[in-house]
Parts: sequence; structure tokens; C-alpha cells
Amino acid sequence: MRRRYLAAVPHVIWLSVFVVAPLILVVVYAFTGSGGGFTLENFENMGSYTSVFGRSLWLAFIATIICLLIGYPLSYVLSKEGPGMQRIFIMLIMLPMWINFLLRTYAWMSILENTGLINRLLASLGVFDLINRIFDTNISYIPMINTQGAVVLGMVYNYLPFMVLPIYSVIVKIDSSLIEAAHDLGAGSMTVFRRIIFPLSLPGVLSGITMVFVPAVSTFIISRLLGGGTNILLGDLIEMQFLGNAYNPHLGSAISLLMMIIIMICMFVMNRFGEGEEQAVLM
Repeated sequence: MRRRYLAAVPHVIWLSVFVVAPLILVVVYAFTGSGGGFTLENFENMGSYTSVFGRSLWLAFIATIICLLIGYPLSYVLSKEGPGMQRIFIMLIMLPMWINFLLRTYAWMSILENTGLINRLLASLGVFDLINRIFDTNISYIPMINTQGAVVLGMVYNYLPFMVLPIYSVIVKIDSSLIEAAHDLGAGSMTVFRRIIFPLSLPGVLSGITMVFVPAVSTFIISRLLGGGTNILLGDLIEMQFLGNAYNPHLGSAISLLMMIIIMICMFVMNRFGEGEEQAVLM
């Protein structure tokens, strides 16, 4: 017993220094002013940033839905392949993650810029000339960079593996005998998917949603590079309070605390939803 407690000491120290202590500092700064006294002014001042909160949640929601719509069919098809093909596809899915996050985002900047790869390709194919002749316009590029669409695209590209891998890991473990028994009892493919495969894969879906939504709602590099500073998200706003000209760590801590609460509520709701679905499947 004593040896077990001694083995846990390094973990407790690590969590205390790098997790608990920073959280305590965030809470203290959130409820104090520049003079060190207790105040709720930091939370009252967040009212002027309602649009930033709404934009962050909305774009993160869209990116999560797109990742789910792409990731679930991909995971399902991948789970039906042989072991060799599964290993190859998993490696291809994880390959971009071996490259630095910042470099991947910079790469998309060069692709989406007004003189980037896509616009140059369209110009070389004569698409802009055709559009100008038909509609009597004078466009030479399609504005893609510095838009909310570019921000969502960056989120989807960077976080899609976090949706695919949890769903795939759950679907591939579903007992094939359950599917065979359902077919033997006369269930069609859609019925088997709706009543067996999807409910059993729901834990992976919820894990994927959490793993995509949480970093997406708090990102700041993607919105800064692909949004051009015109689509400020919560991560950008927090960084501005700690490192920008509007230095106000107390307000930044209050925003961080509220964001953590919002994320915890979303995770709690998804976990409760998952428990309800699992009980429905068992019944």
C-alpha cells in the first residue's frame, strides 16, 4: 500500500503544478480586479464580446458537423476493409498530423490566397475568362482567404482525424455475429445500420464530437492565419488580453473560465445523451 502511494506522488505533483495551480490562478484572476479586490466586473465586461462567443460556437459547430458527415462514412468504409488496407488508410489519415500544425495552416494559406494554387489553376483553365464573358464582369480570382469558410476549412482539415479515429476504433470492434444474426432474422442493411451499428458506434461518435468541438471552439492560429484577423474567435480574444495591446489578464481569465464552463456543459450533455442511447439499445 505504501509503495502504491509513493508511486502516485510524482503524478500528484505533476497535476498540482501544471493543472490545478494554473486553474486556481485563472479563477483568482477572473474574480479580482487590477487592485486585487474581489469583483464581477470582468464578467460584466464580456457582454461586449457576445458576437465573438456566438461566432466561435457557430463555426466550431459547423466544423464539427462537417467532420462528422465526412468522418463517419469514412470510418465505416474503412472498418470493412482488410487488415492491410486498414493499416494503410490509418497511416494516410494520421500522416498530416506528423507535420507541424502551424505549417499545415500556412500551407492552406498558399492554397487559398488570391494568387494561390486554386485561383491560379482556375485562371489557367480559363474559368475566369468564361465567367467574365458570360456575366460581363472583370474578376481575376475568387476570394477564399480571410473568410469564415476558410476558417471552417482549416478546422475540418486539422481536426478530421480526431473524428475518424474514435469512430473507427469503435465500429471495427462491433461483433460481426450481431450483424449476421440481424440479417438472418430478415433485417435489411438500413435497418441493421439504424438499429445496431449506429447505436453501438455512438460512444465513438460522442468522443469524436468532443475531440473536434473543444479545440475548434478555442483555436486562434487557424482564425488568425486563415481568417485574416477579421474573424476573431475566443482563442484570439483570450490571447489579445494576455499578449496584445489591450493587456487585461483579469478579463482574459474570466473569458477562459466561462469558455471552460461552456465546454464542460457541452461534454456533460453529450455524455448524458450517450448514456440514454446506450440504455435504449440495451432495451
